Amino acid sequence: MEQNILQFNQNVQNFFNVHENMWEKVQEFYYGKNPLNEALAKVNNDDMAVFFEALAKNPTRLMEMQFKWWQGQMQIYQNVMLRGVMGSQVEPFVKPESGDRRFTSPLWQDEPNYDLLTQSYLHFSKLVQDMLDVVDGIPDKVRYRIHFFTRQMINAFAPGNFLWTNPEVIQQTINEQGENLVRGMETFYDDLMNSGKYLSVRMTNNDSFSLGKDLAYTSGAVVFENELFQLLQYEAVTETVHQTPILVIPPFINKYYVLDLREQNSFVNWLRHQGHTVFMMSWCNPKADQRNIAFDDLVVSGAVEALRVIEEITGEKEVNAIGYCIGGTLLAATQAYYVAKRLKNHVKSATYLATLLDFDNPGSLGVFINEPVVSSIETLNEQMGYFDGRQLAVTFSLLRENTLYWNYYIENYLKGKDPSDFDILYWNSDSTNIPAKVHSFLVRTLYLNNDLIQANKIKINGVSLNLSRVKTPNFFIATQEDHIALWDACFKGATFLGGESTLVLGESGHVAGIINPPNRNKYGCYTNAAPYTNSKEWLDGAEFHSESWWLRWQEWVAPYAGEQVPARVLGTEAYPVKEAAPGRYVQVNLF
Repeated sequence: MEQNILQFNQNVQNFFNVHENMWEKVQEFYYGKNPLNEALAKVNNDDMAVFFEALAKNPTRLMEMQFKWWQGQMQIYQNVMLRGVMGSQVEPFVKPESGDRRFTSPLWQDEPNYDLLTQSYLHFSKLVQDMLDVVDGIPDKVRYRIHFFTRQMINAFAPGNFLWTNPEVIQQTINEQGENLVRGMETFYDDLMNSGKYLSVRMTNNDSFSLGKDLAYTSGAVVFENELFQLLQYEAVTETVHQTPILVIPPFINKYYVLDLREQNSFVNWLRHQGHTVFMMSWCNPKADQRNIAFDDLVVSGAVEALRVIEEITGEKEVNAIGYCIGGTLLAATQAYYVAKRLKNHVKSATYLATLLDFDNPGSLGVFINEPVVSSIETLNEQMGYFDGRQLAVTFSLLRENTLYWNYYIENYLKGKDPSDFDILYWNSDSTNIPAKVHSFLVRTLYLNNDLIQANKIKINGVSLNLSRVKTPNFFIATQEDHIALWDACFKGATFLGGESTLVLGESGHVAGIINPPNRNKYGCYTNAAPYTNSKEWLDGAEFHSESWWLRWQEWVAPYAGEQVPARVLGTEAYPVKEAAPGRYVQVNLF
């Protein structure tokens, strides 16, 4: 017994020693001197100055909040005392919001001290957020930013994130003699060493999957490559195929294999079984020596070049193109480039998966879209030569911090558990750098200035783009819970194209709503043939279908698919197979 106590004490002491040393390193990440941290601090200070100035004009709001806090806190004390006597017969004064799973363990309710802590925390959190809404005289964008960063701080200091205020962790620590803390610190150290400028909390085991074996498994080959991308062609599984091939343009800020995960949820594999000849662009993972790659290059040496090669391999002058997220933005820009150059548009139909063309409302990312932050990002890009993909992954995680960041922090570092083997989370952690010029173009030209929807504001290789001159029939799929590309912003973007638009709204979010195979039909979709004017009218008039949007798309694309032709072999004499799919480019990783 004495030995166990000694071991327990030693493990806990080691935890705090190591934790303190490593947390100093984390502090450097978050609060160290760099252009981005300085810009965020300036924006936050300016925003809070606006808030306090507005509050000073109506001090009764502060008094009301203080009174509500005091009144609520007294009721919580009373409530906890009654619950200690009467148990579950007494409802908590305040409950977590729907979907908040941080306090689901009975340990948070059964022990009065933790019951008090939980309710006090939730009560304070709600009051602070409400306070930000009731103060008049704050511009909408400022209020949105204050909301976001206040929420980040509140959730960072949630009692579950700390050893001594998390009853689940305390119980486990006692049961395991502190071994969970030892394992957690080892994981913490590894993650810290593999992080960019911000701590990347692992979501899954980095050794759990192997590309080409477990993920990105679909049989195919690299038939072309240049500095920017490899072009994959996939083997046919039907004796005949549709005449018109498909080109998939994935986002160049992520790896393509989110569209080719495992057999049961691979969009690429499903396309093959519908009789399509499928080509996929696999973007490079750039380093500093590729800093001068520009968005122009992604259009001309990327998408346009891929379309040229596909024509030479298949003999077909047109493709049915599919663009995902920012890959869809690139697809629209490519077509506008063809029109501007007075060249034939090699895209017969265009499908946009969770794609923004109008960046006026960029969702949660909008908190970072302002002049000081954008300028600081440009400075960092110039210093580094690229934007670190690990930093981008952390940013996306913090947009849903409780489910994509702090929960893994608790499970990995405090409970010492091994992350689960989850294919989408593995892909999410498999980051891709962005060339400096490309990233600066994204944040300033697209997000900050919103130039793409403005005729002739953007030039590619000297020619001006005008989306309204792109007459290609298009299919837009957006998802209800997408916080990266808001569905109404996606649909609004479609109105700037000159072709006929078909709009479909899927359930779920940015990834899960798109990767929705029909064999599972996990999420349904909404359709409405009426022109899009606003989100409420469109959704009120929409019809719900319990099936995957994949099936709706296959019906839509059928008229553009052409006649049946014999299944195509991989490559040609002029474009021989270079290597088996998934190719080299996708296997370069940052962890």
